[in-house]
This record gives sequence, C-alpha cells and structure tokens, in this order.
Amino acid sequence: MSFDGIFTYAITKELQDELVSARISKIYQPFSNELVLQIRGRNGNKRLLLSAHPSYARIHFTNEAYENPSEPPMFCMLLRKHLEGSIIENVYQPGLERMIVIEAKSRNEIGDITHKKLIIEIMGRHSNIILVDKDRQTIIDSIKHISMAVNRHRTILPGQLYVEPPAQEKINPFDATEETILQQLDFYGGKLHEQIVQRFEGISPLVAKEIVHRAGLANRSTLPKTFVDVFNEIKEGRFVPNLTTVDGKDYFYVLPLSHLDGEAKTYEDISTLLDRFYYGKAERDRVKQQANDLLQFIRSERNKNEKKIKKLERTLKSAEEADQFQLQGELLTAHMHMFKQGDKSVEVVNYYDENGSTITIELDPQKSPSKNAQSYFSKYQKAKNSVDVVKEQIAKAETEISYFDSIMQQMESASHKDISEIREELMEEGYLKNRRGKQKQKKPQKPTLEQYIASDGTEILVGKNNKQNEYLTNRVAARDDVWFHTKDIPGSHVVIRSTSPSDDTILEAAKLAAYFSKAKLSSSVPVDFTKIRHVKKPSGSKPGFVIYDNQQTVFVTPDEELVLKLRK
Repeated sequence: MSFDGIFTYAITKELQDELVSARISKIYQPFSNELVLQIRGRNGNKRLLLSAHPSYARIHFTNEAYENPSEPPMFCMLLRKHLEGSIIENVYQPGLERMIVIEAKSRNEIGDITHKKLIIEIMGRHSNIILVDKDRQTIIDSIKHISMAVNRHRTILPGQLYVEPPAQEKINPFDATEETILQQLDFYGGKLHEQIVQRFEGISPLVAKEIVHRAGLANRSTLPKTFVDVFNEIKEGRFVPNLTTVDGKDYFYVLPLSHLDGEAKTYEDISTLLDRFYYGKAERDRVKQQANDLLQFIRSERNKNEKKIKKLERTLKSAEEADQFQLQGELLTAHMHMFKQGDKSVEVVNYYDENGSTITIELDPQKSPSKNAQSYFSKYQKAKNSVDVVKEQIAKAETEISYFDSIMQQMESASHKDISEIREELMEEGYLKNRRGKQKQKKPQKPTLEQYIASDGTEILVGKNNKQNEYLTNRVAARDDVWFHTKDIPGSHVVIRSTSPSDDTILEAAKLAAYFSKAKLSSSVPVDFTKIRHVKKPSGSKPGFVIYDNQQTVFVTPDEELVLKLRK
C-alpha cells in the first residue's frame, strides 16, 4: 500500500502550501465517486481532484481534463451551494490517519458566516468524501451513504453526528525515540517489518521494509537509529516523489525505495507523481464496467467467426477431395458388373494407376450400382462448385475477426465518450440493435480527436476509434499531411499536421501510433508512414479500414512518458 498515513502526511503538506487562503471557485463531479474543485490561489488557478474510488482513492492537484455530465449529480449541487466561493482556512490530517480535512469559511443565504469541513477518507473500498457542519459536527451529506445496517459503529448519513474512524491505538512514529523502538520490537521474533507495521501508526509494509533495508544488518543498534533518521527526513519535508517499476509493477512513494530492485523515476512534486501513476487507471476501470457487456459481445462474435472458419476449412478440405469423388464414380461405372444393391463396398482395379493397384470404394447398400456411381458424381460436382464459395466465406470471416480485433484494441485505451462512439458504430454496422428505437435521433456530432504537440511544436492528431480514425484521415488531414499506422497490427490512425516534419517529430508520431495499438507493450514495433494522398478506403470495407502505398517503415518502442509529455 503506497497511500499510507505517511504518504497522506506528505500530500497534506503539499496541499497546505497551495490551498490555505485560496478560494473554491467551481465544483464538478465528473464521476459518481470523484470530484474536481477549481481553486483560485496565490499561484493562479489549479484543479484539485478528490476521489473516493474503491481502488484508486486519492487527493491531489491534477492537470487532467475531465468531461462533466450535462446534469450535475445531487451531491455536486449540494457542495456548490455550501462551498463555491468559500475561502479555505485550514488543511490538516488527523493524526496519521489516511484522512485529509479541508476547512472552509463562507456566507449563507442570509449573510451569516458559516464554517464547513470537507473530509476525504482514503481507505480503499471504504473511502468517502463527507461534508460536515463544523460548528455542529453533523453530516450535511456524503458521496457514499453508509447506514447502520452496513456499519453499526459509524453511520454516514445526512443529519448524523460525524464520528471519525476508530483509532488504531498505535504509537506515532514522529514521537518515537530510539529507546521507544527498542521497547516495542522483539529482535529475536523475526519479521521486523511486520512488527513495525503492527506497533507504529501510519506505516505501510512498503515503508517498514525500506526502514529495515536501510538499517543493513538490522539489530538493536542499527534499526532504532535508522527508524529515527527516516522520520526526521519526513518531518523536515525532504520528500523525493518517485515511481519505481519492478517487473512491470509500479510503486510510488515520497522516499527513495532502495529495497526495491527496479527502475526509479523522480517527479517535481507529489501531485505530478500521482497524476502519472493514476493516469488512465480509474478511467479504464470505469470503461471496463461501462463496456463489459460490449466487450463480451465482441469476444462472442469473434469466437463465432473462429469456429466458422474451422468448420469452413473442414468443408474446404472435403471440397478439395473432389477429384477423388470423380475417380470413384468413374471406377464404379466401369466395374458395375462387380457389385449389386445391398453390397457395402467393392474392391476394383484403378486403371488410372500404372501399377494396376486396387481401390476399395464404400457403397450405400440401399442404392443400385448406377445410383451409387451417380452419388459419387454428385459429390464431385457439389464439392467442385463449393470451393470458391467456401474460400469467399473464409475470407469474409477473417475480415470480421480483424475488425473485432481492432475494436478490442480500441477499447483498451478508450474513454467514456470513445465507448459511446464504438457502440454507435456497431449499431450502424448492424451488429447491435439501436436502443433508441424509433425515437428522434440526435444530430451526429463530430468526433473529438486527441491532440499532441511534438517537441518542435508541430501538432499531431490521434484517432482512438474507427469513427475518429475515418474523420481524421478522410476529413481533417490535408493531402500532404503525414499519416502513420502500425504495420499489420490493429491500431490508431495518427497524423502530423505538416508536409515536411522533422525526423524527431516523425519518431514521436510513430511512438504515438505504436502506443495506441495492439503492440502497446511490445518493443521495436514496425510503424508505416506515408502522405495522406496515398491512403485510400476501399469501397464497401469495414469502418477504419484503409489501404496505402509509397510508405516508409520505422521501428519504435512505445513510451508512455512521451505520450504524457506530448499530450495537449
């Protein structure tokens, strides 16, 4: 757990510097368990993200833009009534709990000064955001309601007295001396990092392991001193926000994690670190929930086509045996005197074989000799006629599989709006029924393209689904703009808005194309690029499908850091 009490202590310090005396100018609720507060302070406007997401609960300043619903939720409207225009007086953390309290002062409808507390509890699936009347200590409302039936010790409902989560009854590590640590730890009991977590407040296993690692040979002499040194470092605010990657898994913290054998990247502040770590995670989780039925449908359709191809291949194999049926028919005709109705098989000389070998032919005992021969000629004709049809059906099924592969790839990095466009496309293509029925259709809106700015200032546009891809390639891009796509791999259309981009810009655009493709986690990904004039959509082809020529190919490795850096 990275967002422990110590990490909360550090982010609280960062928030205090910016929030105290600042004004809450706007409040938005883009999602059911997340808020964005527009803050106007001495350093200009900032966006503060508050999240009670069960997996990604957090609080920090953000540079991400969130799309807000057309109708604000009730909790958002209530916060606007009580907090918009208010001045933040204090930001603090109770003890070393994973909680942050924002105290604000404002005037009510009749002009009286009121004091409110916005409490952010960062506690996994129990996370919550609660508005409390400071004077009465009663709950005005919360983003999640917790009834007595759910938690009899602590009810979170409007009108109830606000009660803090039960105290852990542990020692505050900032108050601990070397002597205290010696008293609390059993150096012969083993698992010292677990003992530290059990005895001291706000410490996660991640920090406990780091303390033990820094102590080297952890014993009664080295560990207490290291423990005190680490917490002096934290108390003095000597934070090093960093993200350490080990075997593809990321760990973030405000201290260097020397016990982890991985690649570490540092950030200028904690909010930037959290923006980077959580980039897309909550969005992908929401999209997964929103589009789970859609993903299951696409997988089902893809599997149907795979099964269809296997069946068609068996049919094709039988069809390609047409010459054998013809041979058997001819041999039966030539040897009709050798068998009669009721026989199950007959062995005849194959006069097409130079060695004069014999062949056994299966017979239908219910048929006469001539009908048996005619049956083989019929099989021959049927098989011969079906070969072209079967090959055409296989090609069609393969096209369907490629189409569904591209849709699944698009869903991996899709936003809420992207999913809506994908649903709309599948309805237009006849895969899904139009849920709107005969209701008046809304006027179609132009797809929104993602914008990126290359290092030299050149604009790069990215389409994240087929509607966006077709709009970008066929409507937005000029004939001599440069177009990119991963070679033979499902992915996005990427366009540089320039007729002669620099080599560096070409590489950056290629990395964007590789990142927004099925090869996102691969290295040395082949990316083709050519002028828009050389990109064509075949008549009757699937959405997003194009053919192109006069291309060049570069090999690049997707880089998420670059994507974040270039994103507008």
